[in-house]
Amino acid sequence: MNELTIQGESTFSLSPRNLAEAMEFAKIIAQSDMVPKDYVNKPGNVLVAVQTGAELGLKPMQSLQGISVINGRPSIWGDAMRALVISHPEFEDLHEDKQDTYCTVTLKRRGRSPVVTTFTMEDAKKAGLAGKSGPWQTAPKRMLQMRAFAFAARDLFADALKGIKSTEELRDYPAEERVERDITPAPTATAKETAALARAELPVCTPEKFEENAPAWRDMVLSGKKTPAALISMLSTKAVLSEEQKLTIDSWGREND
Repeated sequence: MNELTIQGESTFSLSPRNLAEAMEFAKIIAQSDMVPKDYVNKPGNVLVAVQTGAELGLKPMQSLQGISVINGRPSIWGDAMRALVISHPEFEDLHEDKQDTYCTVTLKRRGRSPVVTTFTMEDAKKAGLAGKSGPWQTAPKRMLQMRAFAFAARDLFADALKGIKSTEELRDYPAEERVERDITPAPTATAKETAALARAELPVCTPEKFEENAPAWRDMVLSGKKTPAALISMLSTKAVLSEEQKLTIDSWGREND
């Protein structure tokens, strides 16, 4: 990009104005270490996230923080979903009854009847979520809130969300349904074979081993000694982590948000 669009005396926009600028923007951002791990060295992911966010009304950097790619599908983090709903011109009111065992959300849109949704710990148990390693274990009330709000938002503000589900919901799907993957072209067969061989030589990080070491690893993230991406990269040189274990580590980085 050779020009910046000036918006006032002290702000400017890096919003791409055409495909060439979008591709250049994606390459620059993908080389930065100030973006989530889904986008580091993955300009394809950056481009899709920015385009997805633009269709929802998010600016490029908001998109990179609010959009996540799960199973090849863009999803939106709960906080960004909340921002889109509350900023909608027809949003009227939001009330949340947050308890230890349930959360009830009442969402009101101008000119329409309120939508009331409840997500309980019993619902979480039926879905195999209660006590699950990660945010369901460390912040269950927040997860109940996110689920209840997402269901209400999708029912009442479908035009704002355009069918995109929350990241918190999609990443809780069973592993066989929710395998995270890059959305850039697949590597060649030789690269796949090489990667498979390298993984085969490493031991698998068993659930017991992960639970044993999780407190120390979590402290490394919360203290700022390691980012989730850096910790996953380091541990992956010693053992094969499951997708669930990677998601758990990634969730630690959001506990300070």
